[in-house]
Amino acid sequence: MASSFSSSHKFYSGGPPPERLSGSVERVTFHSEESGFCILRTKVKGRRDLVTVVGSAASIAPGEYVECLGSWQNDRNYGLQFKTTQLTVVPPSTLEGIEKYLGSGMVKGIGPHFAKALVYAFREEVFTVIEEEPQRMLELPGIGQKRMEKVTTAWADQKVIREIMVFLQSNGLGTGRAVRIFKTYGNESIIKVSENPYRLALDIHGIGFTTADTLARQLGIAPDSLIRAQAGVHHVLQEISGNGHCATPLEYLVAEAAKLLDITPEIIETAIGAEVAAENLVSEEINGTPALFLTPLYRAEIGTATSLQRLLRGEPPWGVIDSEKAIPWVEGKTGLILSDSQRRAINLALSSKAVVITGGPGVGKTTLVNSILLMLQAKQIAVTLCAPTGRAAKRLSESTGLEAKTIHRLLEFDPQSFGFKRNRDNPLETDLIVIDEASMVDIVLMNRLLAAVPDNAALMLVGDVDQLPSVGPGAVLGDIIRSGSIPTISLTEIFRQAASSRIIINAHRINHGEMPLNREGHGLSDFYFIPATSPEEIYQKLILLVTERIPKRFGFHPVRDVQVLTPMNRGGLGARSLNVELQRALNEKAEPKVTRFGTTFAPGDKVIQTVNNYDKEVFNGDIGHILKIDIEESILLVDYDGRAVEYEFGELDEVSLAYATSIHKSQGSEYPAVIIPLAMQHYTLLERNLIYTAVTRGKKLVTIIGEPKALAMAVKNQKSNNRVTNLTARIAPEKGSAMSSEGE
Repeated sequence: MASSFSSSHKFYSGGPPPERLSGSVERVTFHSEESGFCILRTKVKGRRDLVTVVGSAASIAPGEYVECLGSWQNDRNYGLQFKTTQLTVVPPSTLEGIEKYLGSGMVKGIGPHFAKALVYAFREEVFTVIEEEPQRMLELPGIGQKRMEKVTTAWADQKVIREIMVFLQSNGLGTGRAVRIFKTYGNESIIKVSENPYRLALDIHGIGFTTADTLARQLGIAPDSLIRAQAGVHHVLQEISGNGHCATPLEYLVAEAAKLLDITPEIIETAIGAEVAAENLVSEEINGTPALFLTPLYRAEIGTATSLQRLLRGEPPWGVIDSEKAIPWVEGKTGLILSDSQRRAINLALSSKAVVITGGPGVGKTTLVNSILLMLQAKQIAVTLCAPTGRAAKRLSESTGLEAKTIHRLLEFDPQSFGFKRNRDNPLETDLIVIDEASMVDIVLMNRLLAAVPDNAALMLVGDVDQLPSVGPGAVLGDIIRSGSIPTISLTEIFRQAASSRIIINAHRINHGEMPLNREGHGLSDFYFIPATSPEEIYQKLILLVTERIPKRFGFHPVRDVQVLTPMNRGGLGARSLNVELQRALNEKAEPKVTRFGTTFAPGDKVIQTVNNYDKEVFNGDIGHILKIDIEESILLVDYDGRAVEYEFGELDEVSLAYATSIHKSQGSEYPAVIIPLAMQHYTLLERNLIYTAVTRGKKLVTIIGEPKALAMAVKNQKSNNRVTNLTARIAPEKGSAMSSEGE
């Protein structure tokens, strides 16, 4: 089968003549799904040792046969290699090759064990059996109808996925998202993508405008075409909404799109007009300035404001409660004496149909909410508790003793319609809805939630307005407070039991623009600032703290209890780089490993979900641990707070390692111990609400390792990335619009 290779290694003045080499792939040492670059260990006829072949292939698996055109090169680090200019992949024909190929994990449901059984039973006919006579697989022990169908479906899918890979690579693109493209468009993938390559950027997670634009250019779409200009405008607005804005000024949008696409502003303006006409964008003035919204964000603002105005009407469902009697009663129940500010807050909450309760850590928000809930439950009021994340809902449940759900679960997501079952037409059955960690809720989710609250019900929003605003677009809690339309209780008094915590004291100092106090004396503290002079020193101290000092001194588990929170994703102190190093330090020996989308995963790794997945009921920011990796079935299992969630290998672009995460991703979570690296290289991100949010994530220990100048800059800088929204004006028109609405 394997043709011999040329044994001549002479190099001529015109460069080495091209040579042919062919053989079977024994091992794929490296394969990039993005570029196609691969390093293969190949069995070549006539050579005892395996040959290293370096080239490019859309898809490659052990057992496949490669035919190569190229030349021999002696690499300084890796020795003799055959570098290809052309690499053709041929399905294997030897039994050994077929078994390796089938057992490589490329076809879901066929792992090494099943591959051996199939090849043993059907020998060279195995491909024909799978494709044309699948019923014959039922002859094998342990193979039922279910597995047979799984294998034949996966085999057919894999053929289409490989065609997509070849299509992408022949047009100069990476092949890593081929599975997602197939899952979105099915057998018509290549036709649909060829018709309008820009749909990739809109429909496929992980494919950006630049990738789609490269493909469009390859397919001959003109640089100044209207289809390109419309896609570019939409992309710029999406990027802006990714930074939290609900809208952007027209002038800025035209300038940014023209710069991105390198075409005239006139074409951009025509494209904007076409997008508005197609109802993809909405044009509206904010404070007299023409601005553009993505239509879903415009509708979400309108819907949120309408729901709030609706819920403000009427009387509270509990009628009138005499707080002069209710407060002593609740103090007797809880054994706590309420402060004057808490008593005033209870008076306001009991007399309001909608109320906002805001304040930092240690100011008694939990005590206040629990006291109000006890009073209302005594009146047989039906209460519904929710929070944006699983962890926040769990904490709310623990602090109140009542069931609390995530907002998504409360609204009952329906995978069939890809919408929520609970809505304006099918509202929640409740008298009071309490939304905790309300600063985290973006405009789209708040709109969906408030629409499902019945007219007669009361609303209580609880959160810390000084934390970072939501990851998604909007500054909802801040805009609601600024509207002045909803009674707001702002708690500021730090209670005695909380005043002994350096974490709480320093969080409030940072929030007031004051430098945090460092540990004094020899006893253990719950807050430390460790100075460093360079990013390299920060990095070295951080690794030592996570792996040795904190576990030994405080007894915290380095993976379960310690969380590194960094301002950035990129760079030496960014989440990506730190994750690779912390994985190596804390979980290097775990097996089996699987590498997908540039990340290696192993059992025991801490991971974070990076996009909302409604089918799996896991959401952006959820942190879990890998329970097991099944190479045979191409499946990875993650435990999220006691719930096991299954991922196919092709879905692993939804999760990242989470030994370190960005501070933004930590919202709504609490960790026993938090480590925050701060360097001047982060200077564009060093802001007060960022460092305040990070510090308030730590329950028992917070350690900042950084350059003193960087900490000082973060504490002083309150410019905050102002978000362009129009919600305040929609709730209370007389308040005016919020072209530069501050982030919460």
